[in-house]
Amino acid sequence: MASATDAAQRDAKTGQPPVGSAMRLVLVTGVSGAGKSSTLAALADCGFDTVDNPPIRLMHSIMDDFAASGPRGARVAIGVDERTHGFTTERFADVVAELRERRDLDVTLLFLDCSTNTLIRRFTETRRRHPMAGETVEAALAMERAVIDPLREQADISIDTSDLSLTELRREIQERFAGEDSEGMSITILSFGFKRGAPREADIMFDVRFLANPYWNPQLRAGTGLDADVDAYVAASEGFDAVFASLSSLLREVIPLYRKEGKSYLTVAIGCTGGRHRSVAVSERLGAILRKAGHSPAVRHRDITRAGAVRARGLAFAGTESETA
Repeated sequence: MASATDAAQRDAKTGQPPVGSAMRLVLVTGVSGAGKSSTLAALADCGFDTVDNPPIRLMHSIMDDFAASGPRGARVAIGVDERTHGFTTERFADVVAELRERRDLDVTLLFLDCSTNTLIRRFTETRRRHPMAGETVEAALAMERAVIDPLREQADISIDTSDLSLTELRREIQERFAGEDSEGMSITILSFGFKRGAPREADIMFDVRFLANPYWNPQLRAGTGLDADVDAYVAASEGFDAVFASLSSLLREVIPLYRKEGKSYLTVAIGCTGGRHRSVAVSERLGAILRKAGHSPAVRHRDITRAGAVRARGLAFAGTESETA
């Protein structure tokens, strides 16, 4: 159990933890099948010590033990879900609030979500039994969501894994937890396609579908916004220079303000129709501008290689009449 001295230190907390002295704690929760175990493994690869499903009542003791035996600035990730001994949404929310009050901890609550259809497919393919064991997987998922969804509103980060492969999930975790800028805020520039849905994790979202679309140019259709000719085509669009200058200026202005308010993660989402050409080109340019401004953004392209899109230059295009870029 935590000592009286530890409790007094927590009660006396004022302001932010001293830079470099606080332990980093990531609490990983979410719906079953959304990838908690894989996320913990990815965090371990990022240098975190990981603990899965410890009893709720031992959370403070675990962190006290790390504080007593680990190096300054240690990184710890703990997985928690409805299987955790002593878990209720209310009790876990209380523990999260208590941990946030500790001067020696820098706490992040990470919530993993996934669409019901994808979860049903995952449980069916793996033949796993859902922890809540309803009459059907769908019924069990509905019961679980009713229990755990309130935590989504309290989460610092929410990641929807519906369309992420294991490799993509690991890459996102690595980018988020190993890509902090010099001031301690992790910035992600995320390109995406509106046809596959807007990203839930976006803090700022910008639609670039007003730009000229390389999809309609047969010579550019098979490429992506990573290609120089596609990038040049997008940048030659009417109004591009003025709009891009305004957008990059806005980000340079608001990033320090977000940081001043204590925000640890900022996701700027740039969307076009399919997430292959325009949003990719603009995201790459924004990443370069922010690096010149002294930041270290991770640039990620969610939909650049989604099924149904031509994945490499030089392949014969066999698409349909529908717009995919």
